[in-house]
This record gives sequence, C-alpha cells and structure tokens, in this order.
Amino acid sequence: MAQIPLKVKLFLPVFLVSFALDQWTKQWILDRFSYGELQVVIPGFFNLTHVRNPGGAFSFLATLPEALRQGFFLGTGLLAIVLLLVFLRRIDARDGLAATAIGGVLGGAIGNLVDRLRHGEVVDFLDFRLIGGYVWPTFNLADCWIVVGVGLLMLQMILEPEPGSPEPERDPAVASEARNGTSA
Repeated sequence: MAQIPLKVKLFLPVFLVSFALDQWTKQWILDRFSYGELQVVIPGFFNLTHVRNPGGAFSFLATLPEALRQGFFLGTGLLAIVLLLVFLRRIDARDGLAATAIGGVLGGAIGNLVDRLRHGEVVDFLDFRLIGGYVWPTFNLADCWIVVGVGLLMLQMILEPEPGSPEPERDPAVASEARNGTSA
C-alpha cells in the first residue's frame, strides 16, 4: 500500500478545519446577529459585529458596479485556488510547512468564495479597536487563515536556501573541534 505523503497528511486536515471553522462561525453570526448588530466582548478592544464586505481586503473595489466586482472577485478567487493547487502539487512531498500554509490559505480563499456565491459579499464579524480608538477593519476567520498562511510561506521563502545554492563554507578547524568536542 502506498504511503500518504506528509504534505497531504498536513494539507488536508488544515484545509478542512480552516474551511469548516470559517463557514461555521459565519453561519453562527448569521443565525444570531442582525446586520450591523454589535456585541461587546472585551470593552474598548473587541466586539462581534455582523457586517458585509462586498469588496476585498479593507473593502478594496467595494464601490465598483456589482457585476464587475463579482466577476473580478470570483475570477481572481478561482484563479488563486487553481494556482494554490498547482503549487501544492509541485512542492516536495515532505514540505510540511508549505503544505500547512497552503491548506490554510486555500481554506480561507474557498470560504470567502462560498460567501460571494451565497450572499454576493463576504460576512465579516471580528471587530477590533486598537490603541487610540483606531478601528481595524472588520474581518473573518477566512481572512486570518489567508494572512497566516501567506505569512508562513513568506517566512519559509526567507529562511530556506535556494535550491542548488552552495553550502556555506565551514572553517575546517571549527568543524574538527566540533567533531572532537573541543573548542578554542
């Protein structure tokens, strides 16, 4: 029997959990909050607020005519999903960090895409107030998964050496001391 690659073992549960939690929390908000309703959770810092975002992050393109906006976000969402699946297929079978990150990004992307198909806009509800009364734009768990996943992919790109790059040169004296357990 063939062994399941590590990337699949990590990608699949992260994808399923991130997508399911996103959809469950949005449905919970829809079932319990009317549009615009706010519930204070931590006074002056965190609220649950039912809002809708017809645009992208920070309401990007929210003022476009609906047909253009929907076409743009559905098209870019589908393109992102295809590119993520291609990327997942191409990564090394043992690349757990990238597989985990892609699972989160894909779970979030599909979660927001489902909202656009069901409601014509995305359901947001996590409402933070920052120092000085600044109100951070309201968001949802799908947005969290996307940001964390992209952050992990960026971190991996920064920390991982490029394929085919030469190993860093080592001082033979230091290597010898390390093998012998001595130091200068």
